[in-house]
Amino acid sequence: MRVLYIDDDRINTLLFVETCRFAGGVEVETAGSGAEALEVAQRWRPDLLVIDLHLPDTLGYDLLPALRAHLALPALPAFLCTADEARLVAGPAREAGFEGCWIKPVDLRTVLAELARRSNPGGATP
Repeated sequence: MRVLYIDDDRINTLLFVETCRFAGGVEVETAGSGAEALEVAQRWRPDLLVIDLHLPDTLGYDLLPALRAHLALPALPAFLCTADEARLVAGPAREAGFEGCWIKPVDLRTVLAELARRSNPGGATP
Protein backbone atom coordinates (compact mmCIF):
# COMPACT_ATOMS: atom_id res chain seq x y z
CA MET A 1 0.00 0.00 0.00
CA ARG A 2 1.19 3.50 -0.89
CA VAL A 3 0.26 6.44 1.34
CA LEU A 4 0.79 10.11 0.61
CA TYR A 5 0.95 12.02 3.91
CA ILE A 6 0.62 15.80 3.63
CA ASP A 7 1.44 17.89 6.69
CA ASP A 8 3.67 20.92 7.25
CA ASP A 9 4.61 19.80 10.79
CA ARG A 10 7.83 17.78 10.62
CA ILE A 11 7.22 16.02 13.94
CA ASN A 12 3.78 14.80 12.87
CA THR A 13 5.26 13.66 9.57
CA LEU A 14 8.06 11.75 11.27
CA LEU A 15 5.60 10.05 13.64
CA PHE A 16 3.35 9.02 10.77
CA VAL A 17 6.25 7.66 8.70
CA GLU A 18 7.52 5.65 11.68
CA THR A 19 4.02 4.32 12.34
CA CYS A 20 3.81 3.13 8.74
CA ARG A 21 7.24 1.54 9.00
CA PHE A 22 6.03 -0.33 12.10
CA ALA A 23 2.90 -1.45 10.23
CA GLY A 24 5.01 -3.01 7.47
CA GLY A 25 4.05 -3.26 3.82
CA VAL A 26 3.33 0.48 3.62
CA GLU A 27 5.28 2.87 1.40
CA VAL A 28 5.03 6.52 2.40
CA GLU A 29 5.77 9.70 0.53
CA THR A 30 5.37 13.03 2.30
CA ALA A 31 4.67 16.62 1.34
CA GLY A 32 4.63 19.80 3.41
CA SER A 33 2.20 21.82 1.27
CA GLY A 34 -0.51 21.45 -1.32
CA ALA A 35 1.85 22.45 -4.12
CA GLU A 36 4.41 19.90 -2.99
CA ALA A 37 1.70 17.20 -2.80
CA LEU A 38 0.72 17.89 -6.40
CA GLU A 39 4.39 17.61 -7.41
CA VAL A 40 4.75 14.26 -5.62
CA ALA A 41 1.57 13.04 -7.33
CA GLN A 42 3.19 13.68 -10.73
CA ARG A 43 5.72 10.92 -10.10
CA TRP A 44 4.12 8.69 -7.45
CA ARG A 45 0.59 7.24 -7.38
CA PRO A 46 -0.78 6.68 -3.85
CA ASP A 47 -3.47 4.24 -2.71
CA LEU A 48 -4.45 6.45 0.24
CA LEU A 49 -4.17 10.13 1.16
CA VAL A 50 -3.78 11.59 4.64
CA ILE A 51 -4.10 15.37 4.50
CA ASP A 52 -3.65 17.96 7.23
CA LEU A 53 -6.44 20.53 7.32
CA HIS A 54 -4.27 23.64 7.69
CA LEU A 55 -1.46 23.71 5.16
CA PRO A 56 0.67 26.78 4.39
CA ASP A 57 -0.84 27.24 0.92
CA THR A 58 -4.30 25.68 1.10
CA LEU A 59 -6.86 23.87 3.21
CA GLY A 60 -7.10 20.09 3.16
CA TYR A 61 -10.74 20.46 2.10
CA ASP A 62 -9.59 22.15 -1.11
CA LEU A 63 -6.54 19.98 -1.72
CA LEU A 64 -8.42 16.67 -1.76
CA PRO A 65 -10.46 17.33 -4.93
CA ALA A 66 -7.39 18.85 -6.61
CA LEU A 67 -5.30 15.75 -5.90
CA ARG A 68 -8.07 13.39 -6.98
CA ALA A 69 -8.48 15.31 -10.25
CA HIS A 70 -4.72 15.48 -10.81
CA LEU A 71 -4.41 11.72 -10.32
CA ALA A 72 -7.67 10.98 -12.22
CA LEU A 73 -8.81 8.97 -9.19
CA PRO A 74 -12.13 10.49 -8.09
CA ALA A 75 -12.69 7.87 -5.39
CA LEU A 76 -9.14 7.79 -3.95
CA PRO A 77 -9.58 7.13 -0.21
CA ALA A 78 -8.52 9.96 2.08
CA PHE A 79 -8.43 10.92 5.74
CA LEU A 80 -8.32 14.44 7.10
CA CYS A 81 -5.83 15.01 9.91
CA THR A 82 -6.22 18.04 12.19
CA ALA A 83 -5.84 19.44 15.69
CA ASP A 84 -9.19 21.22 15.34
CA GLU A 85 -12.16 20.01 17.37
CA ALA A 86 -13.75 16.88 15.93
CA ARG A 87 -17.26 18.28 16.16
CA LEU A 88 -16.24 21.26 14.04
CA VAL A 89 -14.52 19.37 11.24
CA ALA A 90 -16.31 16.00 10.96
CA GLY A 91 -19.21 17.32 8.84
CA PRO A 92 -17.15 19.51 6.51
CA ALA A 93 -14.63 16.67 6.12
CA ARG A 94 -17.37 14.26 4.97
CA GLU A 95 -18.79 16.91 2.63
CA ALA A 96 -15.33 17.44 1.12
CA GLY A 97 -15.05 13.71 0.41
CA PHE A 98 -12.90 12.45 3.28
CA GLU A 99 -13.69 8.97 4.62
CA GLY A 100 -12.81 10.03 8.12
CA CYS A 101 -11.07 12.53 10.33
CA TRP A 102 -8.12 11.78 12.58
CA ILE A 103 -7.74 14.28 15.40
CA LYS A 104 -4.21 15.17 16.51
CA PRO A 105 -2.52 13.83 18.43
CA VAL A 106 -3.54 10.91 16.25
CA ASP A 107 -4.25 7.63 18.00
CA LEU A 108 -1.63 5.33 16.50
CA ARG A 109 -3.81 2.25 17.09
CA THR A 110 -6.46 3.82 14.86
CA VAL A 111 -3.93 4.48 12.10
CA LEU A 112 -2.45 0.97 12.36
CA ALA A 113 -5.91 -0.61 12.28
CA GLU A 114 -6.91 1.39 9.20
CA LEU A 115 -3.67 0.54 7.39
CA ALA A 116 -4.10 -3.15 8.22
CA ARG A 117 -7.73 -3.09 7.05
CA ARG A 118 -6.76 -1.51 3.73
CA SER A 119 -3.73 -3.77 3.25
CA ASN A 120 -5.84 -6.90 3.74
CA PRO A 121 -9.29 -6.13 2.28
CA GLY A 122 -11.63 -8.95 3.16
CA GLY A 123 -8.83 -10.74 5.00
CA ALA A 124 -7.85 -11.17 8.58
CA THR A 125 -6.10 -8.32 10.31
CA PRO A 126 -2.49 -9.23 11.08
